[in-house]
Amino acid sequence: MVNDLLKQNIKKNAQLSNSELEEICKYFYPQSIKKKASLLTQGEICKFEGFVLEGCFRIFTIDKKGNENTLYFATRDWWLMDIDSFMNQTPSNLNIQALEDSKVLLINRTDKLALYESIPIVEKLFRVMSQKALVAWQRRLIRNHCETAKERYHYFANTYPNIASKLTDKQIASYLGITHEFLSKIKKQS
Repeated sequence: MVNDLLKQNIKKNAQLSNSELEEICKYFYPQSIKKKASLLTQGEICKFEGFVLEGCFRIFTIDKKGNENTLYFATRDWWLMDIDSFMNQTPSNLNIQALEDSKVLLINRTDKLALYESIPIVEKLFRVMSQKALVAWQRRLIRNHCETAKERYHYFANTYPNIASKLTDKQIASYLGITHEFLSKIKKQS
């Protein structure tokens, strides 16, 4: 069943009854996204929080010079959204693009707030998940400031081999904050 992966993900973060899990899943709706299609485009308001069932997404921004800067990738069993735009209902600075045919479960802001009211522990669940995401972002920020590009590349390739194998060198370089050419040199030295 489609919701089984979502239930497993939720169980990692909170103790909920089967009826509570079923109720939570009712608020999510499935959506299929074709390769290269956008789930969110910079300038739009993010109206969803998403959970990836299949496929891979790239979350990136485009700067004033037209350069793409990848913040993260989301694959099976990962969450995706623009939290700033979603929470504050302001135009997004991010793009969310499918790198392959993908399937997600989405929940809109109104339903998420209703879910908080109907099952109060859900608010704690999403707080715990947000804290874990913040820790991951903090660790990445520290790596970006304290490690060489070569060390960052090896960390990414070794920690997320299933994601790295789906990406082009240009996409990996954008994530690492280096040029495609510099990534090629790193790979030749390895």
